[in-house]
Amino acid sequence: MSPSKIQFPESTEVVSATSSPSWQIKLLYDGECPLCLREVNFLKKRDAGRGLVAFVDIADENYTPEAHGGIDFETAMGRIHAVLSDGTVIKNVEVFRRVYETLGMGWVYSATKWPIIGPIVDVLYGIWADLRLALTGRPNIATIVAERQKRIEGKSQGRCRLTQDSDC
Repeated sequence: MSPSKIQFPESTEVVSATSSPSWQIKLLYDGECPLCLREVNFLKKRDAGRGLVAFVDIADENYTPEAHGGIDFETAMGRIHAVLSDGTVIKNVEVFRRVYETLGMGWVYSATKWPIIGPIVDVLYGIWADLRLALTGRPNIATIVAERQKRIEGKSQGRCRLTQDSDC
């Protein structure tokens, strides 16, 4: 057992001794959405290499739900999600509130916490999220998910799969 790992006798789970990530919030974004990319580039500049926000492109074919709060690709495409450093998953406008607060710009979304403004902004975000793909000239979620799955399957079919009887 390496010195950075701790194994609990009552469990088979191995946990890193440095289980706290350096980031405070992990933002899951669609790297194929031009508007999302614009926002992410803005936020990356505000993060200025501090690593407070981990930016995760869900459109990357290597994206895995297990490493990102269990949020599958289709779910992440429907609404913006983030994972807090303690593993809590948040979504919708709350993601923007938390990311902006983390980067010291909480004032931008502070009005969305108010009793009247907050629910209106939440409804508007829901409408935006439902129309986002069409407004950016992209196919619907079902088509994007199917095309992604075909690409991933196509890549895996070209590789040698190891089995007990494999000669690879």
